[in-house]
Amino acid sequence: MTAARPDPAPDTGLDTAPDTGDDTGDDIAILKAARRTLRIEAEALTALSDDLPADFAGAVHAIRAARGRAIVAGIGKSGHVARKIAATLASTGTPALFVHPTEASHGDLGMIGADDIVVLISNSGETAELGDILAYCRRFDIPLIGISRDPRSTLMAAARWRLTLPPTPEACPMGMAPTTSTTAALALGDALAVALMELRGFTRETYATFHPGGKLGAQLARVEKLMHGGDRLPAVGADTPMAEVLLTMTSKGFGIAAVIGADGRLAGVITDGDLRRHMAGLLDRRAGEIAHHDPVTVPPAMLAVEALSLLHDHRVSALIVTDPEGRPVGILHVHDLLRAGVV
Repeated sequence: MTAARPDPAPDTGLDTAPDTGDDTGDDIAILKAARRTLRIEAEALTALSDDLPADFAGAVHAIRAARGRAIVAGIGKSGHVARKIAATLASTGTPALFVHPTEASHGDLGMIGADDIVVLISNSGETAELGDILAYCRRFDIPLIGISRDPRSTLMAAARWRLTLPPTPEACPMGMAPTTSTTAALALGDALAVALMELRGFTRETYATFHPGGKLGAQLARVEKLMHGGDRLPAVGADTPMAEVLLTMTSKGFGIAAVIGADGRLAGVITDGDLRRHMAGLLDRRAGEIAHHDPVTVPPAMLAVEALSLLHDHRVSALIVTDPEGRPVGILHVHDLLRAGVV
C-alpha cells in the first residue's frame, strides 16, 4: 500500500527559502527597513508630544477622580495595547483592569462598575466589537475616554474625553499592518500612567509595595529586611583586647567588627585592612586603638539599591546599620545583596 503524500503547502507568494545569512544585499535592505520603521514611529511620537490631545489633562484628572477602576479595552492589536496600559496603570498606583470586548458581550460587562472609568482603544474608532461596551457606558452613564486616530468616529463621538492620535503613516510598507498607530497608542498610555504617578506623588517606596518580587522588588527592599542583627552583629567594646576581636571577626564571618563606645553608640569599625595596617604588636593592643572612627553607616530604612551604591563607592564589603542615635542595630554584607538579587 502506497503512503499518501501530504498536500503541498499553499502558495502565499512569500519567499520561504532558508536564509543562508551570506547575502550582503539582503542585509543592507534589512537594516534600511529597520531604520525606516524606527524613524517613522519616532516621528509619530514627536508629533504626539508636540500636539498632545486637548483632553489629555482632563482624562488624567478623570482617571484619578474615579472611585473605581480604569477599565481598558480594545480588540486585536489595540487589545494587546490595552492589556499593557492596564498593567502599567495597575503597577503604578491606578487600579486598572483589561476587559476583552468579545467576552464583555457574553457576561463580562458585569466587570464594569458604576464607579469605574472606561478607556476604549480603536485605531479607526469604528470597531464593531466595542459596540456593547459603548452602549453599556451610555446606559449607565459611565465616563468614557476614547483613543483613536479619527476624531469623527463613532467611538470619539461617544467619548467624554477624546485622545486623538496623530494622522501619521503606518511603518508597514503597505500602510496596513498596525505599527505606528499601536506605538503611538502605547506611548499615550504610558504618558497617562506617568502623569498619574506624578499627580499622586507616587514614590519609590510606593512602587516597592506593588513590586515585592523579582529584581525590582529586591532593589526596592530596605536594608532592615536584608541585614543581620542581634547575635549576628560582630560587636566589641573599645577596650576589648585584639585577640578577642579576631575571634569575633572570625566567628561572625563578615570581615569586620563594630566597636561600641561606653554610650552604646558606634565608635568605629575594624576591617581586615585595619588588621593588615597594624600587624606590628597587634595582639598587644585594644579595639579602640585599631578602629577607624569615621566609618560609613546606613539607616535601616535605606533602600537596598542605595546601600549597594555606597558599598561600591567606598570599596567596602560590609556596612554597619545604625539607628538615629548612632547605635548599631545590624550589619549588611554585599553577599546579602547578591543573594537577594539586588545586584
